[in-house]
Amino acid sequence: MDIDCLPFKQTGYFSDLICDYIDGKETLNAFYNRFPSLENFKEQINSKAVNYPEENRAVLYDSLQEQYKGFAISKKTKANLIQLKEPITFTVATGHQLNLFTGPLYFLYKIISTINLTVELKKAYPKFNFVPVYWMATEDHDFEEINYFNFNNKKLQWDNEATGGVGRLNTKDLESVLEAFASSLGKGKNAEYLIKLFVDSYLEHENLAQATRFLANSLFGSYGLVIVDGDDHKLKRLLAPYAKKDILESISFSKVSDTISKFRQLPEKYNVQVNPREINYFYLKDNIRERIIKEGEGFKVNDTDIYFTKEELLIELDTYPERFSPNVITRPLYQEIILPNLCYIGGGGELAYWLELKESFEAFEIDFPIILLRNSALVVSSKQKSKLEHMNLAAPDLFMGQHSFINKKIREISNIEIDFSEQKKHLSEQFKALYTIAEKTDKSFYGAVKAQESKQLKGLDNLEKRLLKAQKRKLKDHVQRMTEIQNELFPNGSLQERSLNFSELYLEYGDELIPMLMKELLPLKAEFSILYQ
Repeated sequence: MDIDCLPFKQTGYFSDLICDYIDGKETLNAFYNRFPSLENFKEQINSKAVNYPEENRAVLYDSLQEQYKGFAISKKTKANLIQLKEPITFTVATGHQLNLFTGPLYFLYKIISTINLTVELKKAYPKFNFVPVYWMATEDHDFEEINYFNFNNKKLQWDNEATGGVGRLNTKDLESVLEAFASSLGKGKNAEYLIKLFVDSYLEHENLAQATRFLANSLFGSYGLVIVDGDDHKLKRLLAPYAKKDILESISFSKVSDTISKFRQLPEKYNVQVNPREINYFYLKDNIRERIIKEGEGFKVNDTDIYFTKEELLIELDTYPERFSPNVITRPLYQEIILPNLCYIGGGGELAYWLELKESFEAFEIDFPIILLRNSALVVSSKQKSKLEHMNLAAPDLFMGQHSFINKKIREISNIEIDFSEQKKHLSEQFKALYTIAEKTDKSFYGAVKAQESKQLKGLDNLEKRLLKAQKRKLKDHVQRMTEIQNELFPNGSLQERSLNFSELYLEYGDELIPMLMKELLPLKAEFSILYQ
C-alpha cells in the first residue's frame, strides 16, 4: 500500500481552531493542559496516578464485568479488563454515538487511533499498561442523527418512534433495514459476513446498547478494546457527588461561560462549539430524557409534570443516580471521573468543545486529559488509483472545490494557453504612456484613460473565462471523468469518512480492511492520510 499525507490545514475540511491547535498556536495554550506529544504523556501519567482514586478502579471493574455478561470476550480484552484493577494501568478513550451499523467510516478511525496510541504508549512507557476504551453514547436522545447509514449512495434508515436514551431502544424492528441492505450487497464471502454481522448485532440483542457493544467487540475485540456504557447505576454513583454540586451551584455553567468569554476575546475569532446551560444534566427514566431546569425553589423536568423540591432532588440523586444524565458539557467530566484516563481522541467538533472545559475540570479537581485529533483518511482503491494516474491527478488537487479543481486541471491539460496575464501586462504597459499624457492635461481626461484601461482589462478577463469555458466543452469527456472520480472519493462534496459506511470498503478488502488501517493510521502523526491500494 502507498500512502500520501497532507497537513490538515491544506485539506480545507478542518476549522481554523483545530488547525491552530494541531500547530500548537500559543494563543490556545490556556485552553488545554498538555499538548498531545509522546513525551508529554509522562507528566500526564504521573498526574493521573496521584489524582485518580484507586477505589474507582474496583467500581469500574465490577461494572464492566456486569456489562460484558453474555458477550464473548477475547483474551486481550479480558486481560485489559483485569489490568484495569492495577494502579499501573491507564486508559486512552474515544466516544461515539450508537450509529446504525457504525454510521460513517470515521467510527473505525476513532477506535483505530485509540488502539494504536495505546500501542505507542506501551513502547514508550513499558512499565505501565494502556487500555483502549470506546465510550458508547447510550444516553443520547437524538435518534435522527444515528438511525441510518449510507450504502452505495442509498440511505438505509431505521424508522422508529424513539424517545429517551437511544441505548435502551429495542432493535426488533430492524428486519426491513436488513432486507434493504442485503438486497444491495450482492453475493460473495464478504457480503455474507456483513449480513451475518448485522443479524448477530441487531437481531440477536434486545437493545441498541447491546447491539453496538457486540458490533464494536466483533470488529475490535481482538485488539483488546474495552467498551464502556455510562448508563450504569454503579458508575453514576461515582458521578453523583459532582452532579449534586454542579446542579446546586452551577459550576459548569459559570466556568464554561468564563472560558467562552476568553475565547471570544482572542484575535482569531473562533466559533464557539457549545454553550452551557445553568443546569447541565438531563433526567433519564423509562422513555424520557429531558432537561432539569430550575423553577422557583425547586427543580422541574422540562416538558413533563415531574417536579422536585431541593430535598427531593438530592434524595432522588442519592437513590437513583442512573436517572441523572450528563449533557455534552458534563459528559467529559463523568468519563474522566470513572476512568484512569490519559487522553481523549475525537473529531474536530469534539475537540472544539473539549477546549471549553479545562476551567470546569479544575473547579472539580479532576485531571484534564490530553486531547488528540483522531486520524482521518481517504481510501483509494486500485481501480481509482489507476484512474488518477491515467488523468495525472495529484492528491492535493482532489481536496479543492470542484469548480476550482476542474478549472485548474483544464488549464494544465489544454493545448492552448488559458492565461492572459501577459496580455494584461502588455495592456498596462501601453496605458502608462497615456497616463503620462493625462497628467499634463485636465482631470477629466485622466479619468477617461483610467475607465478605458479598466474596461479593456475586464474585457480580457471575460475573454479568458470564455476561452476556459470553450476548452471545457472541447475537453468535456476529460472533465466528466475528473468530476466522476472526485465525486466517488468525496461523496456529496464532503470527506469520504463522513459519508461512506465501512461495509463498502469491507466488500472490497474483506478481513484485510481493519489490519490495513491499523498499520497505516498513526495517531500522533497529525496529518491527513491518503491510502492507495
